[in-house]
Amino acid sequence: MSIVVVGSVAFDSLETPAGKREQALGGSANYFSLSASFFSDVKLCAVVGSDFPESHVELLRSKGIDTTGLQRKSDGKTFHWKGRYGTDLNEAQTLGTDLNVFADFDPQLPASYVDARTVFLANIDPDLQRRVLAQVKSPRLVGMDSMNLWINIKRDSLIQTLNMVDVLFLNETESRLLSGEHNIVKAAKGVQALSKRPLTLVIKRGEHGALLFHPEHPIAFMPAFALEDVYDPTGAGDTFAGGCIGALDRALSRGRRIDDATWRQALLTGTVMASFVVEQFSFDRMLTLTGEEIMVRAGALKRMTTVEAIVDLR
Repeated sequence: MSIVVVGSVAFDSLETPAGKREQALGGSANYFSLSASFFSDVKLCAVVGSDFPESHVELLRSKGIDTTGLQRKSDGKTFHWKGRYGTDLNEAQTLGTDLNVFADFDPQLPASYVDARTVFLANIDPDLQRRVLAQVKSPRLVGMDSMNLWINIKRDSLIQTLNMVDVLFLNETESRLLSGEHNIVKAAKGVQALSKRPLTLVIKRGEHGALLFHPEHPIAFMPAFALEDVYDPTGAGDTFAGGCIGALDRALSRGRRIDDATWRQALLTGTVMASFVVEQFSFDRMLTLTGEEIMVRAGALKRMTTVEAIVDLR
């Protein structure tokens, strides 16, 4: 029993105000897996080309990540994204996208993956997301991510997948685009209304934190952790999702209910993990991160967000 994540493993060439990196390791499944691995067992399904270093596969395994589902295509190259960030680190300018072997990605789950307790569908074609769900038996928690591209060109397919998941991660722009509403609260309700089953929506707001909308609980808000230096925000959203889903799966493994307190803990956990990954390029910071550092920062963020003062009009 574990988390199965299906998404991209890639090379990123990027420029930020802090500097440049060429062919840095990236991809949604990479960032998610490294984050979630601090809290639960992770099984990764993705595709890479002949140019992908075996040393990185070994690195994933050293973190306890199962790479049985990592397909290697000898006749192609790994997905490569080129981008630039300006002073607004919430938005990236895409300079080039070479899908390479990712263009024909057909996720096939190994037999050891199909009994997963939790499934996370990272940002891939919604048709492929449903193909993954058809291969797993009876997961207790299913999460998914998406993007503007699929909302624009495969809206019906995306909504079909949406009706099969428990929690959806979107940013503000995506939630507005999918719902047709500008106000963020109305947008959240509009997205939830697209699903025929209870849907929890997490809206990622970058440096402005995250909002969680649950069908039965009050809205939860978590501010971002205040940082002096941000080097690379590329994988922040996927790292955030990895922390959230990892915390939820950990709770399930311990027999806990996914109640309001559990959701809020997941939001805190995801925020803390995202705060670490942006401190260096790629996921370099995640490779030196310790459990003690995570708990210390979680405590600091909790203290920052706890309000003990009252408004007294007597």
